[in-house]
Amino acid sequence: MAENKKSTDQDIQTGIVSRRNFLAATAGVAAVACSPAEQDKANARIADAQVIAAEKKATAPTAPFDTLREYIAALEAHDLVLRFDRVDQDAFEGTAIVYALIDKYGWYDAPVVMLENVKQDGKWIKGPVVINHQGHWDTECITFGLEPVKGNPAASYRKALDHMRGLLVKGAYPQIPPNEVQREAALCKQVIETGDDIDITKFAYIISNPADAGRYVNCGSVFTSDPDMGVNFGTYRCQIRGPKLLGVNPEPNQTGWKMLKAARERGEEVAKIAIACGQDPYVWITSGSKVAPRGFGAKINVIDELAVAGGLRGKAIDMVKCETNDLMVPANCEMIIEGEIPLQEPGLPEGPFGEMYGYLGKQKPENFWMNITAITHRKDPWCQNQFTGGTRGYNTAPVASIFNESFSKMMPGLIEINQPVETTGWGFVKIKKTEPGQGLKIGKRLASIIPLYKVTVVVDEDVDILSWYEVGLAVAGRYTPATATEIFSGRGMPLDPSSVERYESSKLVIDATRQWPEEGGPEDYPKLNRAWLEELAPDCFDLALGNWGDVINSWGKTRF
Repeated sequence: MAENKKSTDQDIQTGIVSRRNFLAATAGVAAVACSPAEQDKANARIADAQVIAAEKKATAPTAPFDTLREYIAALEAHDLVLRFDRVDQDAFEGTAIVYALIDKYGWYDAPVVMLENVKQDGKWIKGPVVINHQGHWDTECITFGLEPVKGNPAASYRKALDHMRGLLVKGAYPQIPPNEVQREAALCKQVIETGDDIDITKFAYIISNPADAGRYVNCGSVFTSDPDMGVNFGTYRCQIRGPKLLGVNPEPNQTGWKMLKAARERGEEVAKIAIACGQDPYVWITSGSKVAPRGFGAKINVIDELAVAGGLRGKAIDMVKCETNDLMVPANCEMIIEGEIPLQEPGLPEGPFGEMYGYLGKQKPENFWMNITAITHRKDPWCQNQFTGGTRGYNTAPVASIFNESFSKMMPGLIEINQPVETTGWGFVKIKKTEPGQGLKIGKRLASIIPLYKVTVVVDEDVDILSWYEVGLAVAGRYTPATATEIFSGRGMPLDPSSVERYESSKLVIDATRQWPEEGGPEDYPKLNRAWLEELAPDCFDLALGNWGDVINSWGKTRF
């Protein structure tokens, strides 16, 4: 079983050198600097490693995944997991590990991190703590049963995008209603704690950053209900304030916030809620993104978000009833925290907390809080932590596919958009330009609709908007600031640290498409040097990589 699995690569995984890099490095050294006999041995080692890797993948769980543990086992079979034992989080050792991995490998190529045991509040707590489990672009494929493109995470993401686009029906994913199971069949009810047994502090939930207000449950799906809006679940951070006390932080105008506000206005004394932790990957994606079309602003569509999660999974999500309220929650998650939010009592201070922009968010003088009425969990439950503003949160191909399809229908010529998570506030837009002024027109409309788009860059169809290099090259070589710039005020993000009025923002649109003569551009726009190379010497890359691919690919991996 995945829960009992121990990494056979523990000795090799010292620091941040994984088995995959170790094998590649030794093979690379052998390939470029050894005798023929030694090279034969090196080739044999490579063949053995390939057999081992194939066997790991063949015996690992595959999509659709029922549990977080199955999912992590599949990622581990693809060498995407690094495990660390006895991590002193009182000294923020785990935080430094994660930042070091992001610094070295980047947001889209860093591995999953498993902290097996952590020291927090002076005590050693059994984990693991799972971090960055959908950060690597290869996970976009693995989640949906696709084999990643070896050695090319961006191509893996493109492959997942194409797959998700093929699942859309009229701009939405198919829905598969959830399936209710008996409590005896629910993994999340292997242990049930009520009354004096409740103590959320004994689990491996950590404080992420030294300036944060404290330890947080920051990866839970918070379930709420409303007679008009139905059932909602969203990923809202919850500050641990005591063994039986949690802060609950839905942001204003999020659906959970609207439900709690409506219940308070109806005069209700308490709101029953439940927090699902350690979810399967499909509930996790649905909880944190807009794959379920609830609408915008004051209009809220009633939609079964669990049916959307089931549609992403291709199989119904198993649900079970809570112990102390009537909410239905995912049966196979690691933990359910049940509770009540007092609606007619004063709120409690919450935060500060490191936010998505990479800056410390402000403390809220009053916020919702809950009394915990039950904790049910798997034996030896796994915990998760999200370093908000420091790691990628969830697989984005599902929601990106929805946005690409819906916005391309609204704005003829739009091909796709990308929001780089490592630089929150930027939006990249690819268009097929058919008329002068089209770049600024589309860019301004998107920036007006999407609060997150503070700086919007519009580029031609030959630019890869997953590449900062290519977008930057377009800005440098095609953008004319005097005539291809639009600055205006619009709806912003409340967490933007630069905003004085937290829901308003000044916005910049950059038209980095080739400027036509009617826009003040040159009559004849030159081609890129690489475009000439590919046109006039189409076989050069096959020749170079065929003769020297091993040398090229092994160089970086041999430099310890």
